[in-house]
Order: sequence, then structure tokens, then C-alpha cells
Amino acid sequence: MNYREPVRRASLISQVTEHLRTEICSGRWAVGDRIPTEPELCELTGTGRNTVREAVQALVHTGLLERRQGAGTYVVATSDVGSTLGKYFATAHEQDVMELRQALDVTAAALAARRRTPGDIARLEQLVAERAGRFDGEDTDAAVAADVTLHRAIVEASHNAVYLEFYDSLLPVITDTVGRHIRTTGAGFHDEHEALVTAVIDGDEAAATRAAQALFLELFE
Repeated sequence: MNYREPVRRASLISQVTEHLRTEICSGRWAVGDRIPTEPELCELTGTGRNTVREAVQALVHTGLLERRQGAGTYVVATSDVGSTLGKYFATAHEQDVMELRQALDVTAAALAARRRTPGDIARLEQLVAERAGRFDGEDTDAAVAADVTLHRAIVEASHNAVYLEFYDSLLPVITDTVGRHIRTTGAGFHDEHEALVTAVIDGDEAAATRAAQALFLELFE
């Protein structure tokens, strides 16, 4: 009996871990989302706090989740592949990472112009307005988050799952870089972002490509 009980408990933890992993990988909990609280997870999985706590910790170890003191637990990757890439990019040369980001952003902008849906259009219109509004305040972190969210939404509108996977793995490095740039210059480049979003919404692939390239010339050269 003493031998079998840990085996059953370990099996239950594995089942709950896979349940939570499915919620993440399916996109129900997206990168940047805070996952439900521990009591909510207990209700969701029908298990106790200790089981939920260990399942969450297992996903923290794999790099899918991140605990933030006083703020909760957040999704930082949607697959084990993404978390592995994220760890690699975290130690890579910043210029190399930004060149990869530029290639993704520019190509994704053209694809988004070709493939954007009405839902994508509505979201981009909302996010570009929110981004401009965040720069009007004094909360730099909010401005950084709004900028990164807009660019990710353009990649998402490309409807290329591989691009989005790579982009999500780059998010921590992108966020750090954008944050340093905004704190140093205070520049918002609102016209350039408006031009990019307008080109995507209009379905103009050539204009979207030019706008994305021009934005990187402004930001990083």
C-alpha cells in the first residue's frame, strides 16, 4: 500500500500536467496570459491543491509557465519547442536575434496583408489605437507591452503557425529591446505603425513589406 500510493499520485499529477499543457498548446491560454488561480485550477481539473501545484511547477520547469512574484503564473511559451528556443535566444547575440525578428516581421506583414481576416482587421485597428494611447501616459511598461502585442498580432494575422511559434520564443528578447529603446529615446513612431497596420488592413502586400522594412530602419539602424 505504501508503495502503490505514490505511483497513483504521480500518475494523477501527470494527467493534470497534460491537461494544463493541452490548455496552453491549444491556445486557450495564450502567451502573455495569466493562468487561472489555484482554486480555479482545482475546480477545472477536479483535483486538490497539492496536485495542481505540482503540475504547474512541472510546466514551469519545462519553460511553458513562469511564476511572477505577487502577480500570478503566466504563459511564456505554447510548446516545449518554443520554450527550448526561448532559452537559446535568451543567450544569443542580440543583433542576431533582432535580424531574425526583422526577417519574421517583414515577411509576416506581407502574409498578413494577404491572409488577414475580418477578425484580424478589427483586432489590429483596436491594438494600434491602444498602442498610441499607451504612449500618451507615463507607464513605460504599458507602452512596451502595447507595442509588442501589436507586432505579435500582425504575425498572428499571417496565419503561419511556425512563424508565430518562433516569434513567441523571441518575445522576452523583443520586450527587453523595445523597452530599452523606448526608455532611451521616448520615440513612438506612431505614423510608421499606422502605415504598417493600414497596409495590412488594405491587403497591400508590397506596402506592408515597405512599411515593416522602414520601421526597422527607424528603430534599429
